Formats: sequence, structure tokens, C-alpha cells
Amino acid sequence: MAKCDACGKDESMPYNCRHCGGTYCAEHRLPENHGCSGLKDWNDPNGVFDSGFDDSVQNGGRSSASSRVLEKLPIDTGPGGPLAYFRGNMTYTFLALMWLTFLLQWIAIAVGGAFGFPNLHRALFVLAPQNPEYVWTWVTSVFAHSPINIFHIVFNSIVIFFFGPLVERYVGSKKFAILFVVSGALAGLAQIGIQITQGLGAIPAAGGVLGASGAALAIMGVITVLNPSLKVYLYFVLPVPIWLLTAGTAVISVFFIGTGGGGNVAHMAHLVGLVIGLGYGEYVKRTQNVRAPSQFQLGGGPGGPGGPGGPGGRRRF
Repeated sequence: MAKCDACGKDESMPYNCRHCGGTYCAEHRLPENHGCSGLKDWNDPNGVFDSGFDDSVQNGGRSSASSRVLEKLPIDTGPGGPLAYFRGNMTYTFLALMWLTFLLQWIAIAVGGAFGFPNLHRALFVLAPQNPEYVWTWVTSVFAHSPINIFHIVFNSIVIFFFGPLVERYVGSKKFAILFVVSGALAGLAQIGIQITQGLGAIPAAGGVLGASGAALAIMGVITVLNPSLKVYLYFVLPVPIWLLTAGTAVISVFFIGTGGGGNVAHMAHLVGLVIGLGYGEYVKRTQNVRAPSQFQLGGGPGGPGGPGGPGGRRRF
């Protein structure tokens, strides 16, 4: 629970202004509603200040660069358009990109097979120990998933869907995007690093990593630090505090890394992503003095379907 710096109202889901660093309720979240110190830069010629809430805001009498780009798209990107749900919402944008990438993976497999390029999919989407210099795979591998195991992308999507919006609400969309991509890439690099030490890099077409597991566990790590007692429903049945789920994941990862087992599961990527999330969560807790609410529900709450619920609800996972 945090207090709004403008009116003193207790707010379970506060908004943190990225311009002045204050904490505000829904009524005072806009810069112009809480007398944000950044308002003095509203008319700067370089467009440094952007409220982030309404792309129709003019900077220095001119539209922002992002607004001009959106206006040229042959689709309604305004608040009432079909893409409105993704405005300022990187969690669901990344989920959409994951499933789009999943489709592109199958296209790459089909094209590669038809035109005699069997390694096309691997070269585009798999971060492999044989080719760590393929820097694009540092990012594409985060959004790609096993094309032959639908549960891989489904499980990661569930974790990101439930926990992603919580982290994004507290750190902001831009920092959330950086956390997601950086933690996912570093987790993947750590995984192929251990594969190289195991000699898989010397075997053609062996080893490699793909998937958003590292990023998903980084998200879970942040929530664990902000509120370790947050109750989740494991497999939608067993209620456990999130700290126990996080600790169990860490123990399992360390065990399989130490024994060299684990099959095709990227345990090093899981562990590195989790450590990054725990570290960043501690940074957020110390610098922003925020704490996630102890309970959430999906649907039926004041946030509408899929929005944050009131007391008594719980996040189910």
C-alpha cells in the first residue's frame, strides 16, 4: 500500500511518474494532474518530455516522432482502434510478438525445407554455441520457442500474462521492455556458455537455446522481492507463496546444473534470469519504495476483465 503524493490517498496499485519519480493514484497519475516538475520541459524543441499517456500531445507545436509514424500506418492506432489494447502495454505486446515469432518459425522451417536450407530456422531463431556471433539470435531466441512442443510457449505465456503486468505497472513500460529483452538475452548466453564448456559447441547442430523462460523468471524474481508472500495457485490447484515457488525453481536449476542433467531444459538460463530478476527487484524496492499488493484476481475487479481486482482476489498460476 502506498500513498498518493498529491492527495494522500492510500493506493494498492500506485502509478510512479517516470519524470518526477513521485507516487500517485489513478486520478493524479497524469503529469498535468500532479504538477509534475517535468512540465517545464513540455515545449522543449527536442521533444524530451512526453507524458506517455496520449500521443496527441504536441511537443513544441509539433507532433512527436512516434505520433507521426503511427499516423502513417494504414490502421487505426488511436485509443479506440484495434491496437489500443497494446498502447503502453509491453507485456501483451511481447506476448503477441512471441506468438507471431512462433508462426514465423514454422514459415522458416517450411521455406528452408522447400528451398534446400535445412538450417534456416536454426540460423534465424536459435542462439547456438557454434554461432554466438549471430547477434540477432540473442534477441530472436528470446521470442522463439520449440516448434514441436506447444507447451513450451504456452507455459511461458501463462507466467508472463499473470506476472508481467504487475512488474510493468511498477517499473514502467520502457524499463519493463529492457528487463525482458536483456534478461532473456543474458540467460540465453549463459546457457550456451555452459553448453560450450560441456563440449556441445564442437558438435554440429548440437546445443542451442530458445524461449522466454529466462525473461519470465526474471519477471517472477522481481515480484518475489516486492512481495514474497504473494499467493499463487500452482497448476491452478495448489496454493503456495511465490517465494516458495521461486526457491523451488532455483534449487531444481542448481541441482541439474551441478549434475549435468535436466534433458532439454535450459536450467542455467532459468537460474540466470531468476537472479537478474531478484537483483532488479531489490533495486526497485530500495529506490522506489514500492511493494506489490498481496492478492490479485483476474476478471470481475475494478480494473475490468483481466484487470487488477480488489481484496480477496488472488493471482492464479
